[in-house]
Amino acid sequence: MESRDIIFSIVMVVSAFVLTYEWLGRFKYSPANALIVLSAIVMVGSLAAMILSVDMRLRKIDSMLEAKERSLRINIQSVEGNLDKKMDEVLVRVDDVMNSLERTRYR
Repeated sequence: MESRDIIFSIVMVVSAFVLTYEWLGRFKYSPANALIVLSAIVMVGSLAAMILSVDMRLRKIDSMLEAKERSLRINIQSVEGNLDKKMDEVLVRVDDVMNSLERTRYR
């Protein structure tokens, strides 16, 4: 989690407090102001926590995919190397057989 995410979350909570407090102050509805303001702060705080949680999960999934991609790339290179070796062996055998056939044909 980066510091800018935490700062944005704090800004969200503070702005929710200011917005709710000022908005309710216009209507002169003072008996439940504290409860309404507190509930707005809790709601925005939980929204910020949810967004941060989703961001952390996405980063974790991204790193897992990168690791799997890296291992798959290494495995493919290994298989490619093995196939190259086997193809070289087959080509050497075929060349040997072709040379022996040419020798027997010329005799």
